[in-house]
Amino acid sequence: MTITQHVVSTLGLGLLTALALAATCAAQQGDPSLYVGVKMCGMCHKKEESGNQLAKWEASPHAKAFEKLGSSEAKEVAKKLGIDDPQKSGKCLKCHSTAYHWTEQIATEKIRPEDGVTCESCHGPGKNYMKRAVMEDRKLCIENGMVYPATKSCVLCHNEQSPTWKPDRYTTKDGKKVGFDVEQAFKKIEHPDPLVKK
Repeated sequence: MTITQHVVSTLGLGLLTALALAATCAAQQGDPSLYVGVKMCGMCHKKEESGNQLAKWEASPHAKAFEKLGSSEAKEVAKKLGIDDPQKSGKCLKCHSTAYHWTEQIATEKIRPEDGVTCESCHGPGKNYMKRAVMEDRKLCIENGMVYPATKSCVLCHNEQSPTWKPDRYTTKDGKKVGFDVEQAFKKIEHPDPLVKK
């Protein structure tokens, strides 16, 4: 293989990988018209016997993602990027608000930007899997659009494009420094439902 063929082959592989990643992200994002909002999710997910995921979300950094954009440190980061108000910028809200659906424009009226990163940012729009009979069976949930495990969605925002990305934020079990470690990050927001069939 010539050097030119190798370069073309490598570029082609890189392009295919990028396209596959984009397709995966698009599939995980789902259709924004299918969002139901955190209040609908919370109607069932606030019971103690099923793990009270609503309370766990409310106490998490995800629930406060919009609020965080109002902090002085967020405003400082935004200023360096030429953004006047991070709470009004699609560049920030695409990851700090489910309502923006990973875009720079609001994508749904069913979720307020102030709600931050809600259940459906991670699990996908819920209209097709929210029925009780579906929710009680994980396989059925996935067949009806639920992103599971939800950790597949993390890297849509927790990546090198974030202006606060630190490539050495986490130390993995094997001692490697990485910018994001799904396992460690998930422990901060873990919210199992003991009643769901695996």
